[in-house]
Amino acid sequence: MEENITTTNEFDWEDLWNLIKNWAANTGIKLVIAIIVLIVSFTIINLISRSIVKRIERKLEKRKGDKTVVKTLAYAFKLLIKIVIVISLIAYVGIDVSGITALIATTGVGIGLAINGALSNIAGGILLIITRPFSEDDFINANGSEGTVEQIRLCHTILRMPDNKVVYVPNGTLSSGTIINYSINENRRLDVEFSIAYSADFDKTREVVTELCAKDERILKDPAPVVNITEHSASSLKLIARVWMNKDDFWGVKFDLLERIKKALDENGIEIPFPQIDVHMK
Repeated sequence: MEENITTTNEFDWEDLWNLIKNWAANTGIKLVIAIIVLIVSFTIINLISRSIVKRIERKLEKRKGDKTVVKTLAYAFKLLIKIVIVISLIAYVGIDVSGITALIATTGVGIGLAINGALSNIAGGILLIITRPFSEDDFINANGSEGTVEQIRLCHTILRMPDNKVVYVPNGTLSSGTIINYSINENRRLDVEFSIAYSADFDKTREVVTELCAKDERILKDPAPVVNITEHSASSLKLIARVWMNKDDFWGVKFDLLERIKKALDENGIEIPFPQIDVHMK
């Protein structure tokens, strides 16, 4: 009785070895081939996609075209091809694809309900690509962030700030918010505000600042620079100098003009007052 029980519980290692050999000869080889095909195909797709995008970008740079749509479509098409390859290789290995497809569909519905915000970002990204309020390399102000647009993706837009920080702005809020595009026009206007004392000669001040603007080759002659009084404040006359320049010269002109106006007013004896209060004691 005990001998029969011992014989029944013995593990048949030969059957296990035959099972492993059969699996390796069939499914195992297919699995290795599928992994190799996956790696090679993904590498080829990335290289081809990168090469095509670069060629199109070069042509668009010559024609001053928009690179945003090309990059977005290339990314979406590349992702679609990779998904098709993965599903095809899963079917090749012998796994039932119909079950995986149903699982992906069910998971997609669940994820879609859970990430409603992400879906709104995707919708916002599509809306930005269609309406195109800005393009890559434009300098914009959006949601309190100012920077150069580096890339517009489906869920967010990448901005490079003037100090080289990178900001990821969600497309959902970006598409529904206020966007200021500083690069859409070739020329920009600069308003420089400063003050002079009531006792100072306004006509002389206007002449000095206007002459200063005329000497700067970056400042456009048409429209011509304008210097006017904007306010009679408590202790000074507030003035503004309005000048036009190419958008690429904006920051350089701003910093130089602020410095030169200060020096020019000092050289001509024009007082730049500070807030003061006259107190009369009885």
